[in-house]
Amino acid sequence: MPRLPQLTEDPDGLLEETRRQLGRVPNLYAALANAPAALRGYLAMRDALTRGVLRARLREQIALLVAQENHCTYCVSAHTMRGALMGLSQEELERTRDAHDADPHADAVLRITREVVRTGGRVGDEDLALARKAGVTDAELAEIVAHVALNTLSNHFNHLARPDLDFPEVIA
Repeated sequence: MPRLPQLTEDPDGLLEETRRQLGRVPNLYAALANAPAALRGYLAMRDALTRGVLRARLREQIALLVAQENHCTYCVSAHTMRGALMGLSQEELERTRDAHDADPHADAVLRITREVVRTGGRVGDEDLALARKAGVTDAELAEIVAHVALNTLSNHFNHLARPDLDFPEVIA
């Protein structure tokens, strides 16, 4: 049972902006619309990060990994479905949730992402050096932290609001 209403009225046009970005309005966004400033900020950051240096597939993997680390079943479910639609196999999705990828660069991005989540950004020098050795750039590092922040916002909001799950369930 949701703890916050999932809005359908859209006086600020934010649900329409959500539909434009995602092709639909997941219940998370309909609940976040209770605070238009929060939804507007979330959408703006999400939209800006789609124009960053990280490829769409890797952004999706980061979102899935962060959701797993934050034990957010809603977001693990959503990003598992989105990842599959982007062509990730079931094995790749499972490996992503464990911060692994067959591609060495993507693997390094996922590993450093997990360290950012687990340490609150206090990544050790050795972990940072390993990421850089695998080709993770400074721009990618900055965007990884931004993606962690964006996805942690949605994970924590889901924990609070408990919107109805509108994706096939995948337990975090």
